Formats: sequence, structure tokens, C-alpha cells
Amino acid sequence: LHFSNDTITFDTVFASIGSITKTLTVYNHNDFDVRTNIELRGNSAAHFRMNIDGIAGNSQSAIEIPAKDSIFIFLEVTIDPSSNNTPYILADSLIFTTGTMIQDVDLVAYGQDAHFHTADTFGLIINGTDTTRFYYHLLDCSIPWENDKPHVIYGYAVVNPGNTLTINEGCNIYLHKNSGILVGNPFTEVPGGTIIVNGILNNEVTFQGDRLDSWYKDIPGQWDRIWLMPGSINNEINYAIIKNGNIGIHADTVFNNNPTLTINNTIIKNMSGIGILGQGANISAKNTVISRCGQYAVACNIGGTYNFTHCTFANYWNYSNRNTPSILLNNYYEGADGNIYVRDLKAANFINCIIEGSLSTEVSF
Repeated sequence: LHFSNDTITFDTVFASIGSITKTLTVYNHNDFDVRTNIELRGNSAAHFRMNIDGIAGNSQSAIEIPAKDSIFIFLEVTIDPSSNNTPYILADSLIFTTGTMIQDVDLVAYGQDAHFHTADTFGLIINGTDTTRFYYHLLDCSIPWENDKPHVIYGYAVVNPGNTLTINEGCNIYLHKNSGILVGNPFTEVPGGTIIVNGILNNEVTFQGDRLDSWYKDIPGQWDRIWLMPGSINNEINYAIIKNGNIGIHADTVFNNNPTLTINNTIIKNMSGIGILGQGANISAKNTVISRCGQYAVACNIGGTYNFTHCTFANYWNYSNRNTPSILLNNYYEGADGNIYVRDLKAANFINCIIEGSLSTEVSF
């Protein structure tokens, strides 16, 4: 028998979360049919799962491969939770016994235990005739997030008004599809909530999707956004890498002169929509890079106060045709009644900044 690979490797798999499905093709190059027994052998057989041409089972006998033909074997793995905070290796072998000949293909998976923040309730968001279920989990903000293990978010992790979520240096935060962090609770009438990200040089805090196979390394749109809800104030992000989402940071309206967001020494990249979306917000950014966004690098929308110093906006988006500028500034919005309402754009300062991209005009007023 011949095989499409001699080793099947699974990129890092979070504990208790199933892996992607890998495929092994087994070829019979002979001029005659072959029968072979196939089994997973080793201490890790309970973690790996095998399906041969649609039949599940980790040990299958007398599998026939016609002459000059092949079969497909589909493989998955689930890692058990562990007290080990560092990544570890899970290994096994797929054994093929054909008459007196024994062949094997190695299976290798890298496991990683994690802190899971999983949606456990939902609310209804009604917009006209549309009703959407919004799945979320209220965070316990009394304990800062540390970098002992990755943090994995399913659904929306919500910082309740009056609470502060502190994320310390070196934390890796992985967000599932249609997941995000909400600073403020959309189901209460009380505004507020704060997030503090304390990354440092060479030990940044990273926000990214939870697909760790190499193909997804730079794919945008894998998760939703960090959303500073209306009334959320005094948020700080220092030395962070925010990548591969829909919107990096969505900063909504403030009701007083407190800053919505102060962001320093941060990289925001590979957003399918917008790097920073401000809506009547008060944002100050320094030494920050925003690149490769499908719409705007920064949208200063519905008025507000915006100050960018020593920042780079480099919007060379190559996943589709982008026809929106890197920088959008406006001071109005259209209400549900169809009327135009004006909000003062108090400041939009870009001091010693670089604005560049693939369009001839990268700033729109």
C-alpha cells in the first residue's frame, strides 16, 4: 500500500474541543485487489477517531481496496482537559496489516488546555420585524485574566456595567466564529463597563480566531469584534495584537467628557470590515498600526473626538475589491425616521501619521 502522507499532524487543538477533519488517502497500485486490516494502536486511541469511506470505527477488518484504486480515511482528535498549562503532544499510529506486511502512518496532535468563556444564556434583539437571538456569558471580572492558559470565547463575553475586565501581559485570546467581547450589557439600561489590556513590549496581548490550523493564519472575518457599548469609558489597550476579525474595536457613544478608549503601541490587522469604528466616541491612539481592512482602517462616524499620534494606516487589502477609503470622517447619521441628524465632530487630529493604501484617495469627509 502507498499513502498520501506518512504523518498526519493536527495543529494545536484546545482541550475538549474537537479538531478539524484530516484526510489520508490509501492507494493500491497493484494489479489485484487487496484486503487490509486497519486500526488505531496506542495509548491515545481513545482521543483519535477514524472513519473509513463513511464507516466509523477505530479498528476495521478486511477493508478491500480494488486494484489501481484507493480509499479515504478521515481522522479527528479531541484532547482531554489537563492540568498542564503548556502545550503537549499526543501521538498514535494507524496500523495497516496486509497479509504478513505491517505498515503504519503516524498521528501527531498538539494539545493545549484553556480557560473557556462559553455563552450560557441569550437575549432577544428586536430590530423592526427582525428578531435575533444573542448568545452571551457574563464575565466574572473580579479576577484578572492571566497568561497561564489561553482564553477561548464562544458567543459574546460581556463585561457588566460597573465592572472592569483586566487582561494582563502575554494573554492569548481566541474567539470562535460570531463571537466577541462586549464592554457593557445591551440588555440593561445602565451604561458603563471598562476593559484594561496590559500588554508590554515583546509580551503583547493577542486577540484572534480560534482556528489554529495554518491555513487560517491570516484569514479575516473569523470572529466579530471588541465592542465598547454606549457609555463605556476609560478603556485602555496597551501593546495588543488584534487580528482576523470583522471589526477590531467598535467604540460607541459616550455621555460625558471621559475618554472612550486610549490605545497605545497596538497592531490591528486583517479585519474584513473596519479596524477602529468610532460612533460619537472619544478615542486617543498613539504608536498604533492599522492595516489590511476590507472597508475602513478607521471610521470616525457620527461625530466625536479623535486624536491619532504617530500612527500608521496602511490599507493594502487583497481579498476583494475595496472601494472605501482608509479614513472616514463624518458628523451625521440617518435616523430610523429617515431624517438626518448632526453630531459635532469636535476633533479629528492625525499628528505625524502615515496614511497610505491602494486607492488614489484614502481620506473621505
